[in-house]
Amino acid sequence: MINKVLTADEAVAGIEDGMTIMVGGFLATGSPQILMDALVRKGVKHLTVIGNDGGLDAGQPPGDFAAKTARGIGRLLENNMVDHIIASHLGVNPKLNEQFSAGTLTYTLVPQGTLAEKIRAAAYGLGGVLTPVGLGTPIETELDENGLKKEVMEIDGKRWLFERPLKADYALLRPSLADTFGNYMCSKATRNFNIVMAGAADHTIIAPERLVEVGETDPDLWQVAGVLVDTIVEGEQKWQI
Repeated sequence: MINKVLTADEAVAGIEDGMTIMVGGFLATGSPQILMDALVRKGVKHLTVIGNDGGLDAGQPPGDFAAKTARGIGRLLENNMVDHIIASHLGVNPKLNEQFSAGTLTYTLVPQGTLAEKIRAAAYGLGGVLTPVGLGTPIETELDENGLKKEVMEIDGKRWLFERPLKADYALLRPSLADTFGNYMCSKATRNFNIVMAGAADHTIIAPERLVEVGETDPDLWQVAGVLVDTIVEGEQKWQI
């Protein structure tokens, strides 16, 4: 069996300036922090990032549960590594809004369900998604993330908005448990985008919280097949808050 286990720095070595990456998680819950830190060390710039949101800045949310450091995509924003973000929620991380106001970052806002289905279409080799979401709103007339005009189709007397698949060069994901072939599962809220993004990128890297040998656990646990995973990184820590 091919050894898929690398260090974090080895895993992200192929990510270059200007590439498009997907990052799993929801407000950094389920985002692979060890891979974010490795990208910061590499110093890659001008990324297009696909994710649910902009992660968390240090000190968010306020109070006893505040993150000690920037988390998830927020770690990349903290280091000015992102030129464009494609997400469904952008109102939490102040770094994102500051950079947008300064003109150093642009964004494409996509409804959350549509974002997930566009990614799923890429993962499953589909030609796109038909959805009623966005009809009669600016979403219908705005250009998509590739600068292309949206298409409206009428089928059986009903109008649909056609959304193209959304693909990336790399997907960076954080399972709760994985084996050394790459089969994995995600617990509770960490499932957000960590399952659907597998297979939607040319290269999929996972950083599981726990790694076991093949056959060490019940295969019925697995939510994603290891054939979709290219690289595995050990050492991901439990959520810090």
